[in-house]
Amino acid sequence: MNPKVDDRVPVLIVGGSLVGLSASLFLGRLGVRHLLVEKHSGTSHHPRGRGNNVRTMELLRVAGAEAGIREAASVLAENHGILQADTLTGTEQEWLFREIDPGGALARFSPSSWCLCSQNDLEPVLLRQARELGGDLRFSTELVSFEQDADGVSALLRSRETGEERTVRAEYLIAADGPRSPVRERLGIGQSGKGELFHNVSITFRAKRLAEAVGDRHFIACYLTNPQGPGALLPVDNQEQWVFHAPWHPEHGEPLEAFTDERCVAHIRTATGVPGLEVEITGKAPWHAAERVADQYSAGRVFLAGDSAHEMSPTGAFGSNTGIQDAHNLAWKLAAVLGGWAGPGLLDTYTTERRPVARVTAERASARSAEHSHPGYDAVPGTGRQAGVLAVALGYRYPEGAVAGGDPDQPVVPESFRPTGEPGSRAPHLWLLRAGVRLSSLDLYEQALVLLTGSRGASWQAAAQRAADRLAVPLDTYRIGTGAEDDLAPEPGTDWAELHGVGPEGAVLVRPDGFVAWRSASAPADQEAAVGEALRTVLGLG
Repeated sequence: MNPKVDDRVPVLIVGGSLVGLSASLFLGRLGVRHLLVEKHSGTSHHPRGRGNNVRTMELLRVAGAEAGIREAASVLAENHGILQADTLTGTEQEWLFREIDPGGALARFSPSSWCLCSQNDLEPVLLRQARELGGDLRFSTELVSFEQDADGVSALLRSRETGEERTVRAEYLIAADGPRSPVRERLGIGQSGKGELFHNVSITFRAKRLAEAVGDRHFIACYLTNPQGPGALLPVDNQEQWVFHAPWHPEHGEPLEAFTDERCVAHIRTATGVPGLEVEITGKAPWHAAERVADQYSAGRVFLAGDSAHEMSPTGAFGSNTGIQDAHNLAWKLAAVLGGWAGPGLLDTYTTERRPVARVTAERASARSAEHSHPGYDAVPGTGRQAGVLAVALGYRYPEGAVAGGDPDQPVVPESFRPTGEPGSRAPHLWLLRAGVRLSSLDLYEQALVLLTGSRGASWQAAAQRAADRLAVPLDTYRIGTGAEDDLAPEPGTDWAELHGVGPEGAVLVRPDGFVAWRSASAPADQEAAVGEALRTVLGLG
């Protein structure tokens, strides 16, 4: 006899931190009803995970959350660069990098930019946006157990406040339940990678006079290398609230209880080089840096996202960004399958696309920690400093997956970033005018697939619409040009076709997540057949 089902929902999200909240936001934008459960009573109170890269901000821009996030992040808007110093008052000072975007070159490639917003400030914005879209988000609620069959997932949930238990039946489950993921463990999915790298204790504190020692060096983080007191200092408000990451060595038997308030105060004074600094400890949280990637990202109807799928060294904030991008990749695919306009095989491409990206990115994160001599990490850096951070943020691609015409021999993350418009790569950004309103081409990609053509593309539009209607696939088409009948006008000096790697009679098909699905350099004899074949290949329609 089947157990009583209290709730039915298309998607159940387990975990309400950055990745789970992002998944809720993205699904809500796509009209997918879902339930999110989080065992803690609310969003994070600890200022961590602060670096949001340009790709993440592009996704949150399209989702309507960018303005709220930048407002929440305004106190650190002028902080730039990573400083390495013996102490704040010492003579050995070196900027590992001074500006995230020197010279403003990023504006050529994106309508967005990096944003320094701590997790405790970012999560409430995502929560508010997700709830405004109708998301059902329940805190103090934990997943007790789950079972799946060919048709869905049955999950037993428990309120940590009342003890009440309810059974939820979902078609799919997203596990964003952290690096020790009980869901991943229950599924028996293994991990590979270097494993544990180092351990830190994150200490939040108040120190009014510390701003005097910092002066005008408004850094993102400062790595303090005094052997008697190494650590990383991060500003919270640039005035009196700070975070200090102190090395911790549990592998040598050092207990967490050894980090008393007195020890932490003395360590901070030594590290900063301000002996009489008045310090008030306000919180402590241990964290573990590791390099691990799940051997698979799904099992049946259950999908891993964020830290449950991959762990990365924190240097560069690659982990949280990769997790949010996981959620974005998965959201449109779930929406397509649930909406009936894609085959279930589309969901298999989630692992195909995202796992290779995580493997390469995790390796880059570990190398960057070694290069920056992150406190507590004793690995020897490679020769020369890493280049191509923008390649990791914007250049990652899907040589295989929900793509027609991808090149499986291409590296997942190139050494340097160059927008090409190739299938499997992020669609290039260009500024456009629509009825006199300026928008980025990236703003077009969310609710449906998009076909871009030039002024000569009227036949492409008609043929593509016929193919999409026959397959019941949502498709928007836009002609880009300066003619009266064109839908979008490029800014002067911009050649949309060249930017996307096609000729003036070509066409480009872009997925809802802003990745190029297919392109045709010129117009074939049967445009409808060409678009139809691309749609079937990309969406797994057979």
